[in-house]
Amino acid sequence: MTLGVLSEPDLGSSSSDAAVSETQQLSFEGQVIHKLECQPVVDDYYMNQKREAVKKAAQSLHTVKLIDRPLNGYKPISHHKHNVYLEQKKKAEGKTIRDDKDKVMELLFAAFEKHQYYNIKDLHKITRQPITYLKEILKDLCNYNVKNPHKNMWELKPEYRHYKLAEKAVENSMYD
Repeated sequence: MTLGVLSEPDLGSSSSDAAVSETQQLSFEGQVIHKLECQPVVDDYYMNQKREAVKKAAQSLHTVKLIDRPLNGYKPISHHKHNVYLEQKKKAEGKTIRDDKDKVMELLFAAFEKHQYYNIKDLHKITRQPITYLKEILKDLCNYNVKNPHKNMWELKPEYRHYKLAEKAVENSMYD
């Protein structure tokens, strides 16, 4: 049986490796004249070395160490700057108090003149009313969309919309 030596260039060493084609990557170096097989002498020394290697591989790299004092020298704080700022902002706003229903309805109509669809959070910011009170009013005035593309948005009921009529009036005045 004839044995040969094949070699492959190291592709990670040079930048011109992309230009090397697949046929040039593998090259024939020569023939094997003498073949040698090595086996270790199996004695007590060899067996002890193998046993130690297996024990070392089985040992966990992470070990638990008992400490008697804390390692970090700082105290954790519970009031960070951004938390203090948010607390001050909430105190300045105060609790949301229910305003008169007519006043809230005016704010809602003014908001719906600007945009057709609103999220409950946006309406809460605009009116500064409790969300439960706001939902009571919205159930009378608006439709809640549960399907895309305006999912989870509130829209005025058709009987309260007047922007459609305004567009038709503008179109009629353009043709007159």
